[in-house]
Amino acid sequence: MTLPSAAPSQQSGGVARVRPRDPRNQPTLALVGATGAVGSVMCELLSARMNVWGQIRLIASSRSVGRTVVCRGEPTVVVSLTPEVFDGVDVAMFDVPDEVSEHWAPVAVGRGAIVIDNSGAFRMDHDVPMVVPEINPEAARNRPKGIVANADCTTMAMIMAVAPLHREYGLRELVVASYQAVSGAGQGGVDTLRRQLDKVGDDAALGSRTGNVRRAVGDDLGPFPAPVALNVVPWSGTVADGGWSSDELRLRDETRKILGLPDLKVSATCVRVPVVTGHSVAVHAVFASEVDAAEAQDILRQAPGVVLVDDPAAGEFPMPIDAVGTDPTWVGRIRRAVDDPRALAFFVTGDNLRKGAALNTAQIGELLATELAAR
Repeated sequence: MTLPSAAPSQQSGGVARVRPRDPRNQPTLALVGATGAVGSVMCELLSARMNVWGQIRLIASSRSVGRTVVCRGEPTVVVSLTPEVFDGVDVAMFDVPDEVSEHWAPVAVGRGAIVIDNSGAFRMDHDVPMVVPEINPEAARNRPKGIVANADCTTMAMIMAVAPLHREYGLRELVVASYQAVSGAGQGGVDTLRRQLDKVGDDAALGSRTGNVRRAVGDDLGPFPAPVALNVVPWSGTVADGGWSSDELRLRDETRKILGLPDLKVSATCVRVPVVTGHSVAVHAVFASEVDAAEAQDILRQAPGVVLVDDPAAGEFPMPIDAVGTDPTWVGRIRRAVDDPRALAFFVTGDNLRKGAALNTAQIGELLATELAAR
């Protein structure tokens, strides 16, 4: 199996690069949440991708202030989150909890910055576009509140494959099940899985009797409602109406917004699995017209930001252990539904810290840098 290269030349996801220009005229970037899991990946991407920024300011909470982080090969001191730090900033990328974005993003806008927000604080705001550059780059220009939202990482993995098929066949309905990595719950989720694996790894009897995994793990559940080691947990998010989780409703609402299909039927079941990084989604998509599996493969093979891995006879499938650390969405297991000629079933996976968060933010930033350069 040939894996896609993670070289910078392949990390654009199909979005045009911005030509380098005089650094004195390049926009100033602020990265808020620079020392978090996604912020760290963002610093890597800023170092690997074509340089479109002048000054970069790294901003984090008080416990990280004063740390030195290497960004674009330069040691940069992390500074505190204050209103003044946004003075002279053209674009501010936020990767912080919802409540922090909700307060500080308008502050940054008030100081003259365009905000790209990776939290859920503004995603469903009518006056905040949700942008995936391979799908709806034009939406980034219409930002009445000065804010552009990033989609949730689960939505991102799925939408990269669904959108090109929608353009060809006309999407009507989605039934999906997600398989979400523990890193989607932050570093605490990763630490929890590793601690639990240490507790269960040496006992071959664990998982063969009711309750023995729970007893071995004890109360060390971290951000999850049940043990995730040797288990799958059919829940992600908070409790919403009708027995749904917030993650399930978010996947529906964000898909509708990105594709411009406000009445799209979407039914999702979100599941947490013992994978460190890489969200996966099993998709059943119903379209307006009859579909062909081979034709769908060709569409996805040519889609920007997508890698087709679909040879079951050779044991080649899209899996998180292969997709982790790469930028595209991997898609495979493409087949026409047995009972409906208008429906396709397929499986997608992608690194939830890269395209699912940091990379998409970087790509939106590059769109904005191009716009600023044209002024």
